[in-house]
Amino acid sequence: MNWWIDDIRFLGHSMVEVTVLGIAQDGGHPQPGCLRPCCANLTEHHFPVSLGVRSDEGINILIEATRHLGDQFTLWGQTHVDHLLLTHAHFGHVDGLGLFGRETLSAQGIQLHISEEMYHLVDQTPQWNLMVQQGVFEIQTFAVDAALYNKGALSIEPIRIPHRDELSDMHAFIIRGPNKSLLFLPDHDTWGETLAVHKCSTLRQWLSAMRIDIALIDGTFWSEDELGGRDQSKVPHPPVLQTLNMLGEREYGDPEIFFTHLNHTNPLYDQDSEQMKQVVQLGWGVVHQGQRFTL
Repeated sequence: MNWWIDDIRFLGHSMVEVTVLGIAQDGGHPQPGCLRPCCANLTEHHFPVSLGVRSDEGINILIEATRHLGDQFTLWGQTHVDHLLLTHAHFGHVDGLGLFGRETLSAQGIQLHISEEMYHLVDQTPQWNLMVQQGVFEIQTFAVDAALYNKGALSIEPIRIPHRDELSDMHAFIIRGPNKSLLFLPDHDTWGETLAVHKCSTLRQWLSAMRIDIALIDGTFWSEDELGGRDQSKVPHPPVLQTLNMLGEREYGDPEIFFTHLNHTNPLYDQDSEQMKQVVQLGWGVVHQGQRFTL
C-alpha cells in the first residue's frame, strides 16, 4: 500500500481506539480488607480489568462489567454502551452488570455478547435474567472461530481459553482495526494448557498465528509463591516470571506485550521495583490505566 494511503487511514475516520479502563485483578487495588503495605496509603487506585473500544463508526463497545463502571466511564470519556462483551463469569468481570439496570443507568437495548455457557448462567441468575426481560440487554451468543462483531474497520473475535470453569467457560478477544490487532487475555490457567488447545508449542508461535500486534496478557501474579501461606494452585494463573522466561528478550518482529490483571500483591504496581525494571529491560511492559491504543 502507498505511504500516502496509510497516512489517510491513520488520520481519517477508519481508526479504532482501545482504552484501558482497569488493570487490576477482580478485587481491585487496594483490595478490600487488605492492610498490608501493598494496599496502604496508595495515591492511585486501580480498577478491575476492562477495555473500552470506540469503533471507526462511533460505536462504543465495553469489555467486562465491573463495579467501578462510573469511574471507568469517566476514564473512557464515554457514558453510553452499545455492545458489552464478557470474557467469563468470575465476579470482578461481571459484578457491574446490575449498574445498567433500572436502579442506576436504566439502559435499554445493549447488545450483550456472551458464550453459550455464559448465556445459561445469565438465564439462571434472577437479577440478570430480569434485566434481559426488561430489555436492558439483548443476548447475542457467539461461537469461536467467528467474528462476534464485524462492522466498518472493526472486528472482534472470541478465542477459547482454558480457565477455571466453575460457572462458565472463558474467552479471550482479538480486536482488529484497519492497521493493528490487539489480544485481550486477562485470565488463563497455564501456558501449557492454552498453547495445547491452540496446537502451538511456543507463545511467539501462537501470537504470530493470530497476527497479533499488541497483546495484553495475564500478569496476575509475579511469582508462584506470591500469596505466602495461601494455596496459589486454587487460583491458577501463569506467573509473570514464567512468562518472561518463555519470552526472553524482545526480538525484531515481536508484538508489543503488556501484563494486566495484576493481583493487589503484585510488585509490578511499583514503577520503581526491581521486578518492573526486569520486565522493561527485556523489552516488555505493564499496561497502565487510561492507556490508549490506536488500531
